[in-house]
Amino acid sequence: MSPSVHATRDASRVALVTCDLFPDLWEDDFPLRDALRERGIEVDAVRWDDAAADWTSYDLAVIRSPWDYVPRRDQFIAWAHSVPRLLNPADVLEWNTDKRYLAELARAGLPVTPTTFVSPGDTWTPPATGEWVVKPAISAGSQDTDRYTLPEQHDLAAGHVARLTAAGRTAMVQPYLAAVDEVGETALIFLPDAAGDLGFSHAIRKGAMLIGPGEGALDPGNEQIDPRTASPAERDVAERVLRVIPGGTKRLLYARVDLIPGPDGEPLLVELELAEPSLFLKEGEQQGAALRLAEAIAARL
Repeated sequence: MSPSVHATRDASRVALVTCDLFPDLWEDDFPLRDALRERGIEVDAVRWDDAAADWTSYDLAVIRSPWDYVPRRDQFIAWAHSVPRLLNPADVLEWNTDKRYLAELARAGLPVTPTTFVSPGDTWTPPATGEWVVKPAISAGSQDTDRYTLPEQHDLAAGHVARLTAAGRTAMVQPYLAAVDEVGETALIFLPDAAGDLGFSHAIRKGAMLIGPGEGALDPGNEQIDPRTASPAERDVAERVLRVIPGGTKRLLYARVDLIPGPDGEPLLVELELAEPSLFLKEGEQQGAALRLAEAIAARL
């Protein structure tokens, strides 16, 4: 679309970025779509890899559910850098879609789940005992993730790591945090406040995703999700995590911090989600989450 045509439009246009799996958006984003349209903003659901999409015709593109990017991450990141106005920004997506960022956060002194990264060509010696999670450093929705009890499943764990690294992928190994079975995982969602700073919006509880040792993970559609009140300790850890995000939080549209209690009961960071997280807008309805996010997008326009 030429600049002259673009300039004569009455309504702003926003692309909510999705993928072929959810061409009409993931249902949790319907409240955001509707809230934007109620403000007179034109909204399209657009696949990130749609060759016919004219990204210059949109005033803003908002990453929501491009969940098929994992096997094509390089292509996805190149696409992100090509989009004129993208939230969250492309450099944030590049940093956050490789979970080796956890090592950076650990070095910054944050309470991160202990993680060993095994790169292609590295040799990994499984721990002697305990329960461990193996997954790729680039993944989404618990893809290629499993848990193993050692020493009984030594060969299965070693084989999983070997398959990932043989495919040119970096594996990550973490202790299984048993509290997830009873307490669950707490996801804290942060959205911009009136001043444009990320502020706490709402929290949810996610049930355990891994079925049992060596049995893989639940389908993401079968996750057990419930509203939750975040504890002061969880709020504190999440806010500490946000303070060390490269480039600061002013330029972010959203952030999600996932925590599970460690062996001592204190919250440990599992993931910092800045790329394409579910924001659980339906669960945050009482806090006005969708309206708050729509207002933040309108302000960026």
